[in-house]
Amino acid sequence: MAARIERLVTSGQFSLDGGTWDVDNNVWIVGDDHEAIVIDAAHDADAIAEAVGDRRLTAIVCTHAHNDHIDAAPALAERTGATIWLHPDDLRLWQQTHPDRDPDSWLVDGQVIEAAGADLTVLHTPGHAPGAVCLYDPGLGAVFTGDTLFQGGPGATGRSFSHFPTIIDSIRDRLLTLPPETEVLTGHGEATTIGAEAPHLEEWIARGH
Repeated sequence: MAARIERLVTSGQFSLDGGTWDVDNNVWIVGDDHEAIVIDAAHDADAIAEAVGDRRLTAIVCTHAHNDHIDAAPALAERTGATIWLHPDDLRLWQQTHPDRDPDSWLVDGQVIEAAGADLTVLHTPGHAPGAVCLYDPGLGAVFTGDTLFQGGPGATGRSFSHFPTIIDSIRDRLLTLPPETEVLTGHGEATTIGAEAPHLEEWIARGH
């Protein structure tokens, strides 16, 4: 059975640099009737576990380590036995939320994470966070961009560990080179496509944030 993509929206808070904001996060579940992976275990381990159901959860892949994308990861891993994956460049951010529990495995640019017929290639896309990654599967025609690329532009770069020129380089070199019909499945908000966003790169650079 071919892999499918499911979206669960969870709500909670994002905290960094002394500020806290209410946020809704997209939790993506990729798999079939028997096996799945979760991309970004945000806020509510119970709701995510319920959405996974009786499928075997093999991996929890973190697109980056801001607290709103990882806060439920250890609890979900404990319930399911899934492995938590993070890019090592985000370990310092991770430790702000989970000082006593490190990720289980490190993401490496170019590696492929397999789940129920899906083959997700890790693209290291720093800028929003040093260890930010996107996950691309040409078979699914989709790229999971976390907070690197949204409908309407790049993710925020105004806080610690972020850098606007770096996120622009990541988007230009790693994402806008994907086929234009590729669906962009984001960490917050609605989906878009590479083709819809690519024409606006120069506008984003001119805006400079």
